Amino acid sequence: MTNNTKNPPIDRIDGRMKVTGGAKYFADFELPNTAYCVIVGSEIAKGSIASLDTKKAQGAPGVLGVFTHQNMPPIPGWDAPVGGEADGPAPKPKTEETYRILSSPKILFDGQPIAIVVADTYERATYAASLVKARYTKQAARTDLQKHVSDGIAPRGADGGNYLRGTADGYKNAPVTLEANYTIPVEVHNPMELHGILAHWTGTDTLMIYAKTQGVNATQNAMAQAFKLDPSTIHVHTEFMGGGFGMGLRTWPQETAVVAIARKIGRPLKLVINRSQMFTLVGHRPYTVQTINMGADQDGKLIGIAHAATAETASYEDFTEATVNMTKFMYACPNVSTRYRIVRLDRSVPIWMRGPGEATGAFALESAMDEMAHKLNLDPIEFRLRNYSETDPERNRPYSSKNLKEAYQRGADAIGWKERKNQPGSTRDGDWLIGYGMSTGVFSAFRWEASARAFLQADGSLTIQSAVTDIGPGTGTALTMIAHNVLGVPMNRIKIEYGDTSLPKAPTQGGSAIVSAVGSAVFDACTSIKHELMELALKAGAPLAGRQADELTLADGVLSVSTDPKKKVSVSDLMQVNKLTVIDKTKDSKGSPEQEKYSMYSFSVHFVQVRVNPLTGVVRVAKAVSVADSGRIVSPKTAASQMIGGVAGGIGMALTEEAIIDHRFGRFVNNNLADYHVAVHADVPAIEAIMIDKPDPIINPMGAKGMGEIALIGFAGAVANAVFNATGQRVRDLPITPDKVMQKRM
Repeated sequence: MTNNTKNPPIDRIDGRMKVTGGAKYFADFELPNTAYCVIVGSEIAKGSIASLDTKKAQGAPGVLGVFTHQNMPPIPGWDAPVGGEADGPAPKPKTEETYRILSSPKILFDGQPIAIVVADTYERATYAASLVKARYTKQAARTDLQKHVSDGIAPRGADGGNYLRGTADGYKNAPVTLEANYTIPVEVHNPMELHGILAHWTGTDTLMIYAKTQGVNATQNAMAQAFKLDPSTIHVHTEFMGGGFGMGLRTWPQETAVVAIARKIGRPLKLVINRSQMFTLVGHRPYTVQTINMGADQDGKLIGIAHAATAETASYEDFTEATVNMTKFMYACPNVSTRYRIVRLDRSVPIWMRGPGEATGAFALESAMDEMAHKLNLDPIEFRLRNYSETDPERNRPYSSKNLKEAYQRGADAIGWKERKNQPGSTRDGDWLIGYGMSTGVFSAFRWEASARAFLQADGSLTIQSAVTDIGPGTGTALTMIAHNVLGVPMNRIKIEYGDTSLPKAPTQGGSAIVSAVGSAVFDACTSIKHELMELALKAGAPLAGRQADELTLADGVLSVSTDPKKKVSVSDLMQVNKLTVIDKTKDSKGSPEQEKYSMYSFSVHFVQVRVNPLTGVVRVAKAVSVADSGRIVSPKTAASQMIGGVAGGIGMALTEEAIIDHRFGRFVNNNLADYHVAVHADVPAIEAIMIDKPDPIINPMGAKGMGEIALIGFAGAVANAVFNATGQRVRDLPITPDKVMQKRM
């Protein structure tokens, strides 16, 4: 990491706890008399259950029940129309199909739960689940998007999936044109921690839940809808998560089923799904095909772009994402049209995955930009600079902040871009071809509503409380830094309590918005404490009476006069004199109407150097530099960790990750970590993360914008562009495997 940030880097506040086993994840919680359940999945992709034999399973040792569509306990809120709040925090459009877990013999996707076996131990439940036997009436299943692209339909919404600026075919009038198709396969989240839930009815209508969720308040609300309860009677706890990546952004049907069965059996019930079920029960990045048509003049000015994307969804639920959104505003172009369509397949429903939509769209757009630069014989950075958008051309607004030109320069210097040759295949190092590539990433910068509580004790210690879940990016560390910067309390005297619905409400951790949202609430609560301390110190008869608030400095538990440091009073003495044991503030925080005047985005630029073996087609990322333009960097070390993690995920996206389906059966054939290849240590080089670290003056009081998504968005395009620069072979279908590189002899 290049540490040019204004804040000093600090270690994660929970780092030691995590590496020593002190951090408790949902499955680590044990309650007295806990039962365990195992899901039995369908072995067909479409049809119905003709018969289901559970007798042997029910008679197996320790089995407490086998639940199927014939005896599943009722879920009161599911009487509402499909797609209501019982399914998750956001309504989903209804399709012609209906999916309610264990509600009918109908099969809508491979791996769909057909039974949940409950026993007194996990091992007994697993064994009993193997005894459940089903016969099916099969129907022909549609699982191949490529065969059904023409069946795409417009998603529901005001624009019907279409956007137009200027004329739709403006690119056709350009002297230099490009048409290219790009494919993103199914990618699966596959964090280390498996998904699941531990549910315990503590009373007739009171519920305790430990879950793998990215938002405890969202899970609380979803369960309240499902069981028609007051949300205040449901307590959800998720302090730590072993990787979310988007899979924890909704409450999945099997979680609700476990809660219903726990009520039925009258004891706590735990579900931890297995690795193969991670491919079918908790979403994935949808298979997407895209076409880019682009036109430019001989001087490298864009004349038109048309971007069309078609993505899979389930037969029973319409899932959409922002695949084409980046194209609408990223570059100054007078004629831009986008079209987005979805195809309903007999597959489980996708879900947002890190860099949701934008990561998919950026691969196509940024690959096309590189291809057009090559046609024009322009340096790819120069081509982007000639089409730089100083203001948002989609909304006709200024950006709240944008330092992308500086990011281009900083990244180019760090990667050694001057060594890049514009002619592909020009650089060798022994047996290896060397190539350089770059790509831009962008993601909306949000500030959602959030609450936080801060209370300062007379001994100088500070506690911060928020319901937000830390899914891994170091949220607690960032909140500690914000509180320290406001109140000057030493960081080892600050305690963070989070991940529980008993604490002030917080949004779900997703969309790179938590530091902006919850951080602002923490900032406001701590600022309120600071103002009260200053009022106490400045009132008549107080130690600093006669001074003005703007003259005071608060640091290390001491209020002092900036121009006369000898004039000071300790916070402890100040509180003791005023007979205060604690100063307690809770603040709700949200953005101002002023933000509506601006377009707010975080930006990134990714640079890579690759080495390609011309005899085998093997691609190695030899060096990576990622530059983040995401406002003020609150916590430099965890911010760098975000960028590094995004690059690791981006390498997987570019070179290895692909969930493969045998369309004869509609089943994944590599639904395990031996055959589904994520990037490992040998695939990931040393990564340099550079922070522009300039505060955004509009978004929040810290000036901080999110960076979790931009860490990955665009990176796959940078790798593809580097491979082309090394070999002259343009790979448009991810992942970039040796067979694709070797399609043409180098």
